[in-house]
Amino acid sequence: MRIPAAARFPLALLGVFLLVFSLLGIAPRYREDWLLENVLVLLAVPGLVLAWRDLRFSNAAYACLFAFFVLHEVGAHYTYSEVPYDAWSVALTGHSLDAALGFERNHYDRLLHFLYGVLLMPATVELFRAKAPPRGVWVVLLPVFFIMGHSVAYEMVEWLAAEIFGGDLGQAYLGTQGDPWDAQKDMALATAGALVARLGLHVAAASRRPA
Repeated sequence: MRIPAAARFPLALLGVFLLVFSLLGIAPRYREDWLLENVLVLLAVPGLVLAWRDLRFSNAAYACLFAFFVLHEVGAHYTYSEVPYDAWSVALTGHSLDAALGFERNHYDRLLHFLYGVLLMPATVELFRAKAPPRGVWVVLLPVFFIMGHSVAYEMVEWLAAEIFGGDLGQAYLGTQGDPWDAQKDMALATAGALVARLGLHVAAASRRPA
């Protein structure tokens, strides 16, 4: 069967992601946490596939989604609070990234919350443009609010999961690392990422318009 040209790039990304998903699903550090972390992935990825004919994102948007999902799978494999990025930094450069930046905790989760705002923004903008085109200042604000809403919903899911499962599994899924303001900081970082990406896309689009 001939694959349409428009489908080749998304299908290639899907194939690579399924390979990454399978490899990082082998012997994760905490199997139960890996399963919890991937519930939304197992809903989102099939949803994107099923919606492809009705809502085809740009290749750039698909690439951003792919990057986020791959980084998320790294977090799910190790659990977010135990991703050994600092050990990788020492092995590659001989220097501790945490020491250089003055970090006292594992910040992989913070990075991913910021990148959630950045990497999901292109698809969010295209979603609104296709299904509910905003006008005026809402062109910039609505996609940001959309991602903010997702971030709030995710923090509530984390809280409910921790309440339901409790114990070590609940703590691993929350990944607060003892910070009582973890949820608020995560939501703030997702918002910051969304604002940076939306303003960047807006400026880029404005610069391409004829004078």
